[in-house]
Amino acid sequence: MGAGHDHGVRRPGSPGAVRACLAVIVPLAVVTLAALVWMWPDAPKAAGAPSPGMSKIHGKVVGIVLKPCPKQVGLGAEGEPNGTGGTAPPPDPRKCGDAQIELTEGLEKGRVITTPLPSGPGSQRFETGDKVIVLHLADAPGDNPYQLSDHDRSGPLWLVGAAFVLAVVAFGRWRGLTALVGLAVTFVLLLKFLIPAVLAGEPPLAAAIVCAAAIMLAVLYLTHGFTVPTSIAVIGTLASLTLTGLLAWAAIGLTHLSGITDESSFNLDLSYQISTQGLLLASIIIGSLGVLDDVTVTQAVTVGELAHANPAYRFAELYRAGARVGRAHIASVINTIILAYAGASLPLLLLFSIGRQPLGEVLTGSVVAQEIVRSVAGTLGLIAAVPITTALAALARTRNREAEAEVVEEVKPERPRRAPAAEPSFWD
Repeated sequence: MGAGHDHGVRRPGSPGAVRACLAVIVPLAVVTLAALVWMWPDAPKAAGAPSPGMSKIHGKVVGIVLKPCPKQVGLGAEGEPNGTGGTAPPPDPRKCGDAQIELTEGLEKGRVITTPLPSGPGSQRFETGDKVIVLHLADAPGDNPYQLSDHDRSGPLWLVGAAFVLAVVAFGRWRGLTALVGLAVTFVLLLKFLIPAVLAGEPPLAAAIVCAAAIMLAVLYLTHGFTVPTSIAVIGTLASLTLTGLLAWAAIGLTHLSGITDESSFNLDLSYQISTQGLLLASIIIGSLGVLDDVTVTQAVTVGELAHANPAYRFAELYRAGARVGRAHIASVINTIILAYAGASLPLLLLFSIGRQPLGEVLTGSVVAQEIVRSVAGTLGLIAAVPITTALAALARTRNREAEAEVVEEVKPERPRRAPAAEPSFWD
């Protein structure tokens, strides 16, 4: 959200363009604020809190004692067939043994405990010096209530975040700082409004629309300023986002997608009675918003700069020139979207390749078909954003030029008088 486009010198819009933008933006802001207040969820329930018999404690690995790995059922020492039609790999000998961990917080801070290393499939590898998280299970059977859970990533994540902030502020300066504030607003609305509202029983699609509108208004104006090009970008984003939602709704109905493709969506549907179709629509809208605002802001600013560089351009010339820039932008953005979805689904694609399923079955399956619908709906919304925003920006610049021409005709400046010739100086 909130790409750091440089607007250059800000030029005031015509009174007509300002009034037209306000006629759309003000009602939209009022309705969004009212819906945000109305749908804002109450304090989250304690149902999802951890069990009172379990607590997380930070620690540090001070020693590793490796032991021979026990033989698993149906698996030989050399990775023999396990009876499931495949060959399972042998256990990693670096994951078999015990870890000596020094607790760094809690009532037993400084105590060194010994707990088995996780050695199951997909378990992590731990080494001496690693900062870790240990689970304390009060009701655990046996004499050892501690269990090694995960790596402690808080320190590295703070370093990564600090590097990101420094890079954005160093390059973007004031605009980079406002972009970071806009990013914070986005996270607050997603974490404090959208997710709790959906869990509280609000329709996912309605919550996503309100959240997207609030993010769009707050971030675009905060990052790019209260200008006519920003207002045009907001209107273009709203129109394109509406079209994206309608296209996604139609495509989901035509392809009979339920939104249930994995264990997470199944549990949400079973345990919380959340509409998974509505959740799929909500994810498409939120995902499209991040790219739409980049396209619309770019088009609005591009048309404004073209009008300033070529004062003789009329509406048709401005639209054609801006559309050429938009087509080049869309071509690169489409590739970006497809690569992003492919990167996120890479493990799934690998499983399909290993399973040697026919391409037709893979494409028509619910998992891949859902990603295809998501990509197509988002791409069509992006394509529509270019002509919509470009036409609005060209119309606003044309009206602005006409208003400036009327002012020039009404106020004719006096012919400047020629200054008297200066007396020759000594140095002449």
